[in-house]
Amino acid sequence: MAKCRKAFTMVELVFVIVVIGILAAIAIPKLAVTRDDAIITKAINTVAAVRSAIATERSKNILMGNYDDFNKTSIGYTANQVFTGMLEYPVERCTGSEKDCWVVGGSDSQPTYTFRGPTGDVIYTYKNKKFVCTSTEAVCKVYDDHHVD
Repeated sequence: MAKCRKAFTMVELVFVIVVIGILAAIAIPKLAVTRDDAIITKAINTVAAVRSAIATERSKNILMGNYDDFNKTSIGYTANQVFTGMLEYPVERCTGSEKDCWVVGGSDSQPTYTFRGPTGDVIYTYKNKKFVCTSTEAVCKVYDDHHVD
């Protein structure tokens, strides 16, 4: 009569656990970097959308004979959102020390917008009718190619 095998041996189980461990050690760091890259890309797209919205709103205002510049109030923010006056779908405003959100600061005439990203904070300022990155050149190169000193 043949012996019926009903379970895995200890060697087979250990081998499977080692293989899973090796795969996890390789995959997890790659997934973490991919997530950070996605957050940075999202911030880059938000900045592009804000710049486009500012240009569009400025053009609309000029056509209506309004030459006033934008300020913190007209660009818009609430307790939970930023760029409410410019974007159809505003972005999240930081309410604490979390990442992947925006902080509003500065004066009404020269507002600053800080993106808290995975690699640190990136500061943008609205001045001279432009939304520009005013962080260090190295930081701005990651998030933006419109650095202004």
